[in-house]
Amino acid sequence: MAEAKTTAEAAGGRGAQLERSGLRHGWTTGACATAATTAAYTALLGAEFPDPVTVELPKGQRPAFALAAEELTADRAMAAVVKDAGDDPDVTHGALVRATVRVLPPGSGVVFRAGPGVGTVTRPGLPLEVGEPAINPVPRQMMRDHIASVAARYGGTGDVEIEISVDHGEEIARSTWNPRLGILGGLSILGTTGIVVPYSCSAWIDSIRRGVDVARAAGRTHVAGCTGSTSEKVAVAVHGLPQDALLDMGDFAGAVLKYLRRHPVDRLTVAGGFAKLSKLAAGHLDLHSSRSQVDKGFLAELARRGGADAELAEAVATANTGLETVQLCTARGVPLGDLVAAAARDTALGVLRGAPVAVDVICIDRAGTIVGRAEPRGPGGG
Repeated sequence: MAEAKTTAEAAGGRGAQLERSGLRHGWTTGACATAATTAAYTALLGAEFPDPVTVELPKGQRPAFALAAEELTADRAMAAVVKDAGDDPDVTHGALVRATVRVLPPGSGVVFRAGPGVGTVTRPGLPLEVGEPAINPVPRQMMRDHIASVAARYGGTGDVEIEISVDHGEEIARSTWNPRLGILGGLSILGTTGIVVPYSCSAWIDSIRRGVDVARAAGRTHVAGCTGSTSEKVAVAVHGLPQDALLDMGDFAGAVLKYLRRHPVDRLTVAGGFAKLSKLAAGHLDLHSSRSQVDKGFLAELARRGGADAELAEAVATANTGLETVQLCTARGVPLGDLVAAAARDTALGVLRGAPVAVDVICIDRAGTIVGRAEPRGPGGG
């Protein structure tokens, strides 16, 4: 496992946030791959496997990683590091990241290969070309820099093949966005700072952005941002959208809208549970229960606008759950679901700020039944 000098060194302002939270940060797969690569190339050039092996991250931090495995033959060296994600609920926490380094003829440069458990890019729209191993640009540069440093120290040419693999990576990848993004065969080697911040939203938001990029590169003009798997199935059933047009929005409605504002498509369907989309209707862009709540007073006011009398409005204001509010109104002929969908669409259009994206909204209950809809409307109101 890796150790850091101090928590505050993790990432500037994020380090201070970690100190206040008491949570422990971790290391990206890119940092682990760099550490393993550095150790393997050092041994291949005739020195001992450094254990622990220290690497320098993009912002200057110098964590040390213990080696979990090492192997040396005449023409290659392998070193492995166990990924420590700290207190972040990362699916790759505990994964064994291996780097196998082979010397290549002078002038070959650094060549990257995907070993078992590391995916290959099969669709455009990602920061890597189709056919490339899913080792992202920053980790690649980190490994190149460390290869050059080791070569200078121990007399190598720096011309190597680096094969990165992750034990059980293909199985772990099923719990990630990779299959949807067209990264097949395993995990991606990720990280822009080398540091995993606990409970950070950044990885999910980055996945949303990459999903938009993939959809646009595939020529999709209609995408759906869905809060979960049930709403995703409804969006597919209603609109017949292909897999690469589906965005796993989760709670991050704002991330979808802000990215589409800069990278528009013709149409966005927002699909989700009634309670979550009622938060969007009320103007919240982060729909997580710890950061926004269902405003039943707001729903009661919408119900009044839809024809609810004082008694029904009071029942809505004091209901136990958001879903109960729509059930109460449906029973009395008040289209609260449609009103929420329309208000959510208006919030979305406001965030899009005139970007050429038409928005429609589908609200569902837990069973996937549609309880509210708003037809597509664009920036001009049509």
